[in-house]
Amino acid sequence: MSQYVSRLRRSGASSPRLRFPGAHRRPRRVAMLSVHTSPLHQPGTGDAGGMNVYIVELAKRLAAINIEVEIFTRATTGALPPSVELAPGVLVRHVDAGPYEGLAKEELPAQLCAFTHGVMQAWAGHRPGYYDLVHSHYWLSGHVGWLAAERWGVPLVHAMHTMAKVKNAALAAGDTPEPAARVIGETQVVRAADRLIANTAEEADELVRHYEADAAKVAVVHPGVNLDRFRPADGRAAARHRLGLPQDALIPLFAGRIQPLKAPDILLRAVAVLLDERPELRARMVVPVVGGPSGSGLAKPEGLQKLAAKLGVADVVRFRPPVGQDQLADWFRAASVLVMPSYSESFGLVAIEAQAAGTPVIAAAVGGLPVAVRDETTGFLVPSHDPAAYARRLGEFADRPQLVDSMGAAAAAHAQGFGWDTAASATADVYTAATYEHRHPRHVPSLHG
Repeated sequence: MSQYVSRLRRSGASSPRLRFPGAHRRPRRVAMLSVHTSPLHQPGTGDAGGMNVYIVELAKRLAAINIEVEIFTRATTGALPPSVELAPGVLVRHVDAGPYEGLAKEELPAQLCAFTHGVMQAWAGHRPGYYDLVHSHYWLSGHVGWLAAERWGVPLVHAMHTMAKVKNAALAAGDTPEPAARVIGETQVVRAADRLIANTAEEADELVRHYEADAAKVAVVHPGVNLDRFRPADGRAAARHRLGLPQDALIPLFAGRIQPLKAPDILLRAVAVLLDERPELRARMVVPVVGGPSGSGLAKPEGLQKLAAKLGVADVVRFRPPVGQDQLADWFRAASVLVMPSYSESFGLVAIEAQAAGTPVIAAAVGGLPVAVRDETTGFLVPSHDPAAYARRLGEFADRPQLVDSMGAAAAAHAQGFGWDTAASATADVYTAATYEHRHPRHVPSLHG
């Protein structure tokens, strides 16, 4: 068993197909749980981010291979209909649990009972066996999924996305540690799940090391990228024209939620270091920050603007609110380089999206970013959070502008290996294995190429 899992979990999204004794089948219908953030929310706002994109794209691709998906999420306004068709074969169900607005993520554990009740009500309206499997995202959903899977007699597949112990080990200065209740909750979900999906082999190892996960339960599936949306398209010059950006500028971009964990302040500090050393660059530098305050960043939503003024770089920094995916792709195309100085990233989906659009990346060498970015080929990995180290890399793009095109071309080619179709197929294999072993716990599937 352990040999089989070792081969599966380290093979990533290109896992060999599974062969099972006798007939086997994929689940027909999956209940997907996303308690704290809706797949309909705009990424880059509130708690919406890469996980929202992950759920939407994965659900659509699963539906395309005949696995229907119903996504349960908490209703955040009374104006929402009980259900919304996101795409053919993908239904979003809004569950009433707590007040619609003003409820922080930290307050959601108290609403899990109400949320579970809503999920059970939906299930009660169907025939027995309506859902074949539960796939939960983030630990809050995992607790609902644990109860639902036991009640329905189906397997539970869980994706952590982020882990409290990993985040707490790499906190930004002044950031708030994740509470002990979350650590306990995550440990319980890890123990309850039939399968755990990790974004990278490193995340799989963290599950085993920090949470004593059974290695036999862990499978690695790299997230994907929408290659139809995120692509070089008509090029950098056209994107800059559409966004009103100067054609000859050095444009390091930050795109994402503005919170200490994502470390947009490091980009601003790096720009300040670079301009202090080379003031002649100021005339041709534009630094867009695209995104809204989130998480612990909500405590001081104006903090980054004040920092830009304090550092003397407010004249080159342009703050922009979160944008839709199509316009985000244009920001990626327009940028010289995406900068991701995060303290923790389970994968770093934004890095793949930018590369798919033909833009290199400067990223912290943390979490899944060394998988997403090929150091010295599609961008640079920085082994610290020292602004001066980021300034040196930005200086290389200033001195060698051809790097934007050469690394950008390599980045676009690299991203082609991260399509959502591949991720959905590998996820379906995990579902099939979980379903088979749930029904036949004494049998072990075999691998073939």
